[in-house]
Amino acid sequence: MPLPTPLISAPALLALLGRGEFWPVVLDCSFDLADSQAGEKAYAHGHLPGARYAHLDRDLSGPKTARGAIDGGRHPLPAREAFAATLTAWGIGPDTPVVAYDAQGGPYAARAWWLLRWLGHSNVAVLDGGLAAWQAAGGPIDRESHRPEPAAAPYPLRAPAMPTVPAERLLAAPAAALVIDARAPERFRGDVEPLDSQAGHIPGARNRFFKNNLATDGRFLPADELRKVFAAFGVPPGNVVHQCGSGVTACHNLLAMEAAGLAGSALYPGSWSEWSSDPARPVARG
Repeated sequence: MPLPTPLISAPALLALLGRGEFWPVVLDCSFDLADSQAGEKAYAHGHLPGARYAHLDRDLSGPKTARGAIDGGRHPLPAREAFAATLTAWGIGPDTPVVAYDAQGGPYAARAWWLLRWLGHSNVAVLDGGLAAWQAAGGPIDRESHRPEPAAAPYPLRAPAMPTVPAERLLAAPAAALVIDARAPERFRGDVEPLDSQAGHIPGARNRFFKNNLATDGRFLPADELRKVFAAFGVPPGNVVHQCGSGVTACHNLLAMEAAGLAGSALYPGSWSEWSSDPARPVARG
């Protein structure tokens, strides 16, 4: 059964599950960049029924190279073959409905959503409002750990459905695309830098803090409001490149644009952690 995408509300998911004919794979992507074990511990204390835990470092990222953050950033994309194998192990086939959520406003669920779309998987949605919205809607909580049955056949490799842009292309043609940076304003300006080697941003980039995509209840703003925000940048979606600190929260802006009907923008996967670690690349502040 096709999911409403790219977002699904908690009441809509509850209604689909209540029919007894809908069996999605649910991914709990909760995480904390300051404590890589916190999300898994929270999963053990309660999650959506039947949910598998998807760890940002182990499952939703590839290994760092020997050169560290210079090549690929703090959360490099996994090899497509490796992520396809992960989907197979989770019991996901090409037509399996997948719902991703987290308890942090959606950035890690958006990373999972983007990765599945990158592999060409279309039947995937993010639970709007995450765990809090599920509980507010009266959804039950499960405390059992779930070991999924692998899919019957390996997940097939298909053409990527989500474009990426490397640092070299941004350097070679800086005016060819608008870079939108999802980090907090103080990090974008270069006032502080708690994680990466230099403070600042890619010259010419604009800032859209990913948390500003959310209403006070933790759900995404209505599509028309998001459309106005991103259309105000004055650039067609195909000429937009999203980045953040390490290619994770940028997916939140990509998801917001898709929810607003503005699909087609690209991700710079290495983001600021890759860009700033090479002293030859230009840096802007302010």
